[in-house]
Amino acid sequence: METVQKLTSGFSLDLGPLKEPLGFIRVLEWVFAIFAFATTGGYSGSTHMEEKCQDDVRNVFAVFYYPFRLSAKPYSIPYCNGTESKGIYLQGDFSSSAEFYVSVGVFAFLYCTATLVLYLGYQHVYRQTSRGPIVDLVVTAVFAFLWFVSAAAWGKGLTDVKWATHPDRLVEHCKDVCHVGTHPSMGRLNASVIFGFLNLILWGGNCWFIYKETPFHKDPIPPATMEEGEAPGP
Repeated sequence: METVQKLTSGFSLDLGPLKEPLGFIRVLEWVFAIFAFATTGGYSGSTHMEEKCQDDVRNVFAVFYYPFRLSAKPYSIPYCNGTESKGIYLQGDFSSSAEFYVSVGVFAFLYCTATLVLYLGYQHVYRQTSRGPIVDLVVTAVFAFLWFVSAAAWGKGLTDVKWATHPDRLVEHCKDVCHVGTHPSMGRLNASVIFGFLNLILWGGNCWFIYKETPFHKDPIPPATMEEGEAPGP
């Protein structure tokens, strides 16, 4: 309780850091982190095929969604003779790269929220010692690395998802009567990969501005070589 009171009493809202690269870039990181995990985590799509039986056209949908364990939900094909196929499953499990990517986005969002509160409400605490900027620099550099790894992994995973859900492959189960229908909409997932690499640029570039707040960047005070009014020695 005493700690909370100290934190509350020390809070002093100052929007000045938002005008500086340190705060402005952090806001961009906060926004793009939301875009990154939201475009991936809430995705649901389907692959469409058409089965033509004489004068009748039947639609077949294979649904898939985050975290892209494609074999989690079966689909069936109604044959022209009135029977229905047993459960058919999409092939592949790409949940590891998708969940890793979303986790990085969520933790980046939480870290941005915490540091923005620190920048805007406790700027005097942040600059009081060198520990705050140094820790901020290390964590920001770690997130830049994580964005690179997760975005690259998810980009590869998305390529595999597209291959596994392409209707040209699925019509092989009924290639005599099935035809390619509507391809799944992947624009949202393509955007998620782009957001990942944009976050890499933002977090990597922000390392420089945070580095300028650390004592490693500050120029040391030059030693006095002469007293006032005296000429330098030979």
